[in-house]
Amino acid sequence: MAVMIRLKRIGARNKPYFRVVVADSQSSRDGKAIEELGHYDPRKETNKVVVNEERVKYWLGVGAQPTDKVKSVLKNGGILVTKK
Repeated sequence: MAVMIRLKRIGARNKPYFRVVVADSQSSRDGKAIEELGHYDPRKETNKVVVNEERVKYWLGVGAQPTDKVKSVLKNGGILVTKK
């Protein structure tokens, strides 16, 4: 079982709004999540990201893989720091 940190869409049509969740890689995009870590609103000018940093770091530490979009959202939010 692979665990992913990914986005779960909850917004209305043409008004996207996402929750940042930890889920099994086999579950559907809007399906059952293990834990909700925060939310992301791409419609704001600042692309507002609100997440529980402590829990994100915990899940990354135990091997959860973020999707490409979540990785970029967390980088822009200042939560995920890339190693060079």
